[in-house]
Amino acid sequence: MKKRPSRRRRSKPARPTPPASGFDVLDLSPALRRALADAGYVEPTPIQAQLIPLALEGKDVLGQAQTGTGKTAAFVIPILERLGGRSSSPQPRALILVPTRELAVQVKEEAVRLAKGQTVRIVAVYGGKPIRQQIEKLRRGADILVGTPGRVLDLMARRVLDLSKLEIVVLDEADRMLDIGFRPDIERILKRCPRRRQTLLLSATVPPAIERLARRYMRDPEKVDVSPADLTVETIEQFYFTVEPTRKFELLVKLLEREKPEQAIIFCRTKRGTDRVYQRLRKKMRGVEAIHGDMSQGARDRVMRAFREGKVRYLVATDVVGRGIDVSGISHIINYDIPQFSDDYVHRVGRTGRMGREGVAYTFVAPEEGRELTRIELRINRLLKRDEIQGFEVRRTSATEEAAPQANEPTPPPPPSSALRRPRRRHRRAL
Repeated sequence: MKKRPSRRRRSKPARPTPPASGFDVLDLSPALRRALADAGYVEPTPIQAQLIPLALEGKDVLGQAQTGTGKTAAFVIPILERLGGRSSSPQPRALILVPTRELAVQVKEEAVRLAKGQTVRIVAVYGGKPIRQQIEKLRRGADILVGTPGRVLDLMARRVLDLSKLEIVVLDEADRMLDIGFRPDIERILKRCPRRRQTLLLSATVPPAIERLARRYMRDPEKVDVSPADLTVETIEQFYFTVEPTRKFELLVKLLEREKPEQAIIFCRTKRGTDRVYQRLRKKMRGVEAIHGDMSQGARDRVMRAFREGKVRYLVATDVVGRGIDVSGISHIINYDIPQFSDDYVHRVGRTGRMGREGVAYTFVAPEEGRELTRIELRINRLLKRDEIQGFEVRRTSATEEAAPQANEPTPPPPPSSALRRPRRRHRRAL
């Protein structure tokens, strides 16, 4: 009887070694390095290069950096590296608090991308979605929980969320969370977290309120500040138009026809104004959508998904997308309404020029809004350039009207209302 020739067992091909990159100096696991390579990460940004080593050592870190600088990966990478895979406990070991629903979705998606090849359960919880579905996901287990403070407190009150197993807590966009009144909620959550935990706090600015929060709830935090002296990225060109309020929409259409942006966000101050501009613009252009706080969460998710995929070219929005939304294709920001607060201008404009890319921002300034423009320029320590489109020039006054009175001359009477609309005098500013 002839013996069958023995079959040699084919050995499984070895998994490819991750390509060399700037992340090699951070001594990360091969699985995480592969996920970084697959996600297109080659070189760490300044905030990543400085924060990740400190976080891997277990230190509390207070990181200051502008949006669009890679902050999300800066805290997700050390979380994934320190947790090291799925836990037997259903309760979360890492909690990431964010100010908005959109940012919760975005952070979760980025964490899922970077967790490729690892058995890590990542769950996002936020308002506007049925809480029952989120409760079911929590009961199945979550290693990393991303959530807004209100929904996290709601789940804790229902006794379906236990924070006793937490090892790492992240406060992302901390200044924004305090701005919109989340401080009491944040403190209630932190008081329920284990004392022996690591805390990472990320913020675009560090006002006194953030410093007080850090002193109270962090242990000797290391400070990492990579924010530029110029609050708006150098790669963003910034212009303004002086325009009568009744002609703003005409100017918007002309500007979009002139610029032909890849993708643009058009910021309005109110929800009603957003709807009005959207309804008029969709009759003139293709690929127009709107987003604001009165829309259902499902509708907001659908719009943001289409915008990220490039299916939406023009997004008319309130400041609900002014923070933390990372869409790399945004080439233009248009402030249809000048923002009420200077910091809102910084965050709006930060939606373009992401990760060193070039971008351009235009702000429409009504004749009586010169002071608001000056406040913005003082805040960013930079002058906006004046731009004009033919047919939209605001009338300039004569040189005699511009001249100031001499010392021995009587004070002239108040100028007529038309003279109050002189853009040259109104926009004169000294930094």
